Amino acid sequence: MSADKSSSEKAKYFVHETAIVDDGAEIGDGTKVWHFSHVMSGAKIGQRCILGQNVCIASDVVIGSNVKIQNNVSIYTGTIVEDDVFLGPSCVLTNVTNPRSQVVRRNLYEKTIFHRGVTVGANATIVCGIELGRYCFIAAGAVVAKDVADYALMAGVPGKQIGWMSRHGIRLDNPDSEGIMICPESGYRYKEVEAGVLRCLDLDEELPLPEDKAVGKISYDEFKNK
Repeated sequence: MSADKSSSEKAKYFVHETAIVDDGAEIGDGTKVWHFSHVMSGAKIGQRCILGQNVCIASDVVIGSNVKIQNNVSIYTGTIVEDDVFLGPSCVLTNVTNPRSQVVRRNLYEKTIFHRGVTVGANATIVCGIELGRYCFIAAGAVVAKDVADYALMAGVPGKQIGWMSRHGIRLDNPDSEGIMICPESGYRYKEVEAGVLRCLDLDEELPLPEDKAVGKISYDEFKNK
């Protein structure tokens, strides 16, 4: 860990004894960096994040607050991760579309943006140079190489949209006569306000969840059986 950080500053976040945080990295209050992880100089990480085992955050990566990064994930220069993003175990991110070992492209890293609330499933691959919309949901093992709409549910190789997911991670089905779909966990209403654009009618996408909506109470299996 950086030698120039004061004891009081270090106490605001946790770094496991096997992890490395380079000088020049910024880490917010309440964040936890677990076993064998590495945060490089110039990386910026917000508050209350969790970096699991064997996570690598490269230089100049920007990560928001309340981001969960599971084991064996590397986030490369050029990536922006906004608040409340979940990156599942061993998912893969890139920063050059056409890499060659013989060709140096360090000044050509492509930007990839994970907007607020994105979920990326285990072993999914996100090809660089795209934007993932707010609260979209990338299924396990999917390969995504194009921009993704807010709330879109993406699956397969290549990744294709197969539906919509609510902010609570529940698939939205059965629109009523007005095109409104209701999340069975939260009760929030969603509607496709124009082709390919879904919006929550009850809570702005940039607002935090109310406290009573921020704790799951029903397992996913219960929703599947309804």
